[in-house]
Amino acid sequence: MKRFIGFVTKEFYHIFRDKRTMFILFGMPIAQIMLFGFAITNEINNVNIAILDKSKDAETQKIINKISSSKYFKINEEITNENQIESVFKRGKVKAVLVFEKDFIKNIQTIKQAKVQVITDATDPNVANTISNYVNAILLNYTQEINKNNKSSHQIQTQTQLYYNPELKSIFTFVPGVMTIILMLVSAMMTSISITREKELGTMEVLLVSPLKPFQVIIGKVFPYIFLSIINAAIILLLGFFVFGMPIEGNLFLLAFESVLFITTALSLGILISTVSNSQQTAMMLSLMGLMLPVIILSGFIFPVSSMPLPLQIISNIIPAKWFIIIIKAILLKGATISVIWKETLILIGMTVFFIAISVKKYKIRLE
Repeated sequence: MKRFIGFVTKEFYHIFRDKRTMFILFGMPIAQIMLFGFAITNEINNVNIAILDKSKDAETQKIINKISSSKYFKINEEITNENQIESVFKRGKVKAVLVFEKDFIKNIQTIKQAKVQVITDATDPNVANTISNYVNAILLNYTQEINKNNKSSHQIQTQTQLYYNPELKSIFTFVPGVMTIILMLVSAMMTSISITREKELGTMEVLLVSPLKPFQVIIGKVFPYIFLSIINAAIILLLGFFVFGMPIEGNLFLLAFESVLFITTALSLGILISTVSNSQQTAMMLSLMGLMLPVIILSGFIFPVSSMPLPLQIISNIIPAKWFIIIIKAILLKGATISVIWKETLILIGMTVFFIAISVKKYKIRLE
């Protein structure tokens, strides 16, 4: 029995001395419960909206103040005419526009009824529905307050209009999201495993001293995956278009360019993962565990980033998938041009350059 107790004690010592084992046992569960607890929510917070106030009277200003004082909405812009609505949606600055009719206070006082139009960006159907419900709740609360001191009953009617996805088809969200996840995971994982395999077998050193330049060796290893990932992207888009009726409103050449750029970013991330991996198993774990959860949760694919706590919003900015989802939704559903998505494009280019630069430094590759 003493031998058995000694053996068990030895195993405890081995576990406690291994930092990686301790991280897997305690670090990952804590990180996951914190991530899931704060990020996974159907609520919306701090959603950017725009206001089109045709009446500009004291009553509409009270309603605007009540909406802006809630934790759910943040007034990002005040527009002056209806022609600006589509442009603010295309820029991705706001998720909804509230339109107050002309003579709002006059209608409230005379016919006891006024209208507010709630126009939402329905590229994310769940968020659009939630925004409409929250606005209706705030307006209902406001009418209840003003009716307390009045014998007659006042009403504020809301009219909902959905941009880009009037039927609220969830497939319009899932096709861009699934495409992003597949390209990110397949490109990064297959690249990291491919290069790590050469390191694990000891053939990387042979390749690096071959007549090919080291940089050419790395490019040669990842080039086939660029081609295969492009085929994957094309298949997903074709299935989405012909089977599920996914619209492609934007320029096909711009869509192709942005897809290749994101694939390149994912591949460069895979190269970076291979620099810190000594085995294929490690590379696979880093690619799956290190990328899958952030891509699904922090990219805005399922849960709106604006509703997450500020630290998670900041972390989401380093997730390439977040920027590609913004780009591909803008091209597919809104018909956006490069003038609208140039910032997101530059961010992806910057990430690609950064990943490659770090990888080059790690592998001590000299560019000639």
